[in-house]
Parts: sequence; C-alpha cells; structure tokens
Amino acid sequence: MSEGQLVDGFGRTVRYLRLSVTDRCNLRCTYCMAEDMTFLPKSRVLSLEEMALVSQAFVALGVEKIRLTGGEPLVRNGLLTLAQNLSKLDGLRELVMTTNGVLLDQYAVPLRDAGVSRINISIDSLRAERFTTLTRFGQLDDVLRGIQAARQASFEKIKLNVVVLKGTNDDEVVELTQFAVDNGLDIAFIEEMPLGEISSHDRVDTALDNASVRQQLAEHFCLQASNYKDAASGPARYLQIADSDTKVGFISPMSDNFCSSCNRVRVTAEGQLLLCLGNEHSLDLRAIVRDNPDELQSAIMQAMQRKPEKHTFDPNDITIMRHMSATGG
Repeated sequence: MSEGQLVDGFGRTVRYLRLSVTDRCNLRCTYCMAEDMTFLPKSRVLSLEEMALVSQAFVALGVEKIRLTGGEPLVRNGLLTLAQNLSKLDGLRELVMTTNGVLLDQYAVPLRDAGVSRINISIDSLRAERFTTLTRFGQLDDVLRGIQAARQASFEKIKLNVVVLKGTNDDEVVELTQFAVDNGLDIAFIEEMPLGEISSHDRVDTALDNASVRQQLAEHFCLQASNYKDAASGPARYLQIADSDTKVGFISPMSDNFCSSCNRVRVTAEGQLLLCLGNEHSLDLRAIVRDNPDELQSAIMQAMQRKPEKHTFDPNDITIMRHMSATGG
C-alpha cells in the first residue's frame, strides 16, 4: 500500500473521502433541496461494487477516513453490505456516516455491526412543527428515536449537525446544545451555503455567522479550548463545554474560510470526484471505473493537482447549481 500520495498543488494532503451513496432523500430540507427534485436515473449512479473499487483506490493512496453521505445514505439498498466491505479495507482507520436519523431506529445496530464507528445526525429543530416545516414533511419523533437507538448501539461518537438559519431556528441554539449535553453527544453548527437554487427563502435573509452562535452559547455555557483534531478531521473547529463530555463544533464556510487546511474530497453518487465543495473542479470517475479501472489511482493522483486553493461563497450569487443533496452532504 502506498501512503500519503494525494498531495495537491498547495501542499495539502488528502486523507478524507466523503462518498455519496445516493442523491435521493426521504426528507426535503429547505436549505438543501428544491421542493420538486429530479433524481438521477439508476444507470448514472455507481453500483455498490463500483463504489467499493473507488474507495479501495483512495485508501491505497493514503485516505484514512471515509464518510458515507447522500442524500440520505440509509435509503440506498445494500448500504450495509457496502459498509461491511469498506470497513475491511487495509489502511482505513475510520468508516463514519452522516444521516438525517429518520431510519436509524431500524439501522443503528446493523450499521455498528457493519463497521461504522461514528455517526453524525442532522437535526435543525427540537420543535415538532418547526421540524416538519424545515424538512417539508419530516417527523421529529422519528429522528429522536433514531438518536436514542444510536446511543444504545454504542457508536464511538455521535454528533448532531445543525444548519443555523437566521430568523428560523437561531433561537434554538442553546436548547439544541443543552439537548446534546443531556444526552452525552457532540454538536456542530453549520453556516448555510449557497449551493443550488431554492424557492423556500432568500439565503441573504437567513445568513448567520457562527460568531453569533458562539456568542449565544457563551452566555449559557462555559466554553473551553479543545485540542480535538487529527489528520483526517473535517473542517469543524471545536470548543469543549465545561463539566460535560460535549464538544461544540463550528463549521464556517461563509465567515471563516478553512481551505488552507483542507484534507478532503468528495465523490458523488454518479462518480464525479469533486475536488472542492465550492468549485466545479471535478473528474468523472464513473467512466474510468467502468472502462479502465486499472487507471483509477493514477487518475486520482493527477486530479489532485487541479484542486483549487479555496472556495468563495456569496449568498447573492449562486454559481454552484448542484444542490447539497447531489454534492454529498
């Protein structure tokens, strides 16, 4: 096995792959998707075997962590088989997943048994009516049952992900954090990103920087410095809540650019290697894995030289037309 060969033109080493297993979802969160979505036909989506081949190539090149994403990964048939196969890859240190939690009540134990060590659960409100409005038809109780099932399944870590929208759910920041503390969970607050056109709201009106979130939390919790970070960590910057096991992360793509330490790439469900969340630099891995699979590693290595230095997001100017669900959340 070769290690650490994915170095881009700015000296950053990629050790983290976010693999989208589907663009489909059983919710329609307003900031993530349009209400009326057109999803990929099956022929354009990578098979589970193709996803395993792509993952194997990345791990052979030094990737230590794979996150299964979507859409909602638990709606993909055969996900557990894929997880089992990926967890056995020699050199992979962590297999983790992000989910909306709706189906976790059913899948938490099988996922843990399949080798998924940590799980992130998206939840943007603890108020039932608001949760349904934000997700268009989701039921909060489904997610709460999923969170408890995940706790009982003994994942190494469970983290809640919250996209904070000004005037929508920013009044729940403290409540959501207290929920995390009470349940021994971590929590991360994420600034809304202008990916894809939506009709539910104007992103300029709902934009809220994480400095405001942190200020709210500091008024209710004792926040301490945290050194939580490793070679395959994501972009969150963490603080520890005193006298608890809870860490609070801040993912701030709009107000606090973290590109200088970027160590990750994404592969979409249709096999596009996205070199940057906020740019269109990409490589069609589907064509390679179907026609010339022996060239996967060399193609991936060459693509790293096209990884851009940084993204530039502007809520007034939507230049990335793909929705987050198609990007791999």
